[in-house]
Amino acid sequence: MTIQITGTIEYIDIGTGTWAIMTVTDEQYEIWQPAPEEILQEGLKVSVTAKVRDDVMTMAAIGDVIEIEDFQIS
Repeated sequence: MTIQITGTIEYIDIGTGTWAIMTVTDEQYEIWQPAPEEILQEGLKVSVTAKVRDDVMTMAAIGDVIEIEDFQIS
């Protein structure tokens, strides 16, 4: 399933660490690696088109895992 997300990039210091997008409605999505290096910046505002990866589990388990297909920095 492909979704559109607008939010802020966060680094979550849990386990080995992970990157996530937090939306204005407090939904959190874990970014599947490899992610575009340009967006891996704490506090960056982005809009992304992403595929929800139901077939992936992570150590952090902080929310749905997404694979970024396209992005725009706000």
